Amino acid sequence: MDMLSQPRYPEFDLTEMINGEEIMGPSPFLYHQQIVSNLYLYLRLYVDAQGLGKVYISPLDVIFEEKVNVLQPDVLFIKKENLAIGRDWIRGVPDLVAEVVSKGTMVRDTVTKKEIYQKYQVPEYWIIMPDMEAVEVFVLEQSGYKLFSAAEMEGLVRSKIVDGFEIDIKKLLQP
Repeated sequence: MDMLSQPRYPEFDLTEMINGEEIMGPSPFLYHQQIVSNLYLYLRLYVDAQGLGKVYISPLDVIFEEKVNVLQPDVLFIKKENLAIGRDWIRGVPDLVAEVVSKGTMVRDTVTKKEIYQKYQVPEYWIIMPDMEAVEVFVLEQSGYKLFSAAEMEGLVRSKIVDGFEIDIKKLLQP
C-alpha cells in the first residue's frame, strides 16, 4: 500500500467516555462542522479581542473524571484565570461548552451530556439544533441548568459567561 491509500488519521479519535462507557461518535457531516466553525470563529474573535481566555474546537478530550466521563464538546471556552486546566488535554471544567446536535445524537447531547456537564458544574452550556434552527443557552444555577438565552429561526443568543458576546443564529447556522 502506498502513502496515499493509507489512513492518515490514526490519532483522530472520536471516542468519548460517557458514564463509564466508551462511545464512538460518528464522523460529523459537513454542515455540522460548518456550524462548529462558525461558532468557533465568532467566539474566538470576540474572546481574543477582549483578552478573555481561549476557545478550542473538537476533537479535544475534556477529562472530568478519568475512565468515567471524558467528553469532546464541539466548542469550548476557558477563562484566562482557569487556563491551567489545559495541559495535554483539558483536565477540569471549562467555563462554556457547546454541542451541535446531529441526527442520532439528540438524546446524548440534550439529556446525557447536559446531565454530565451539570454534574461537573460547567457554568454555561450551548445546545445548537440545526434541524430545528434553534439555539439554547443554559447557565448553571443552584438548582441546575436554567435557560438563559434562546432563539428559533431568527434572533440573537447571548452568553452570560463570555460577557457581551452574542450572535445572530442566522450567522451561526449559515452553511
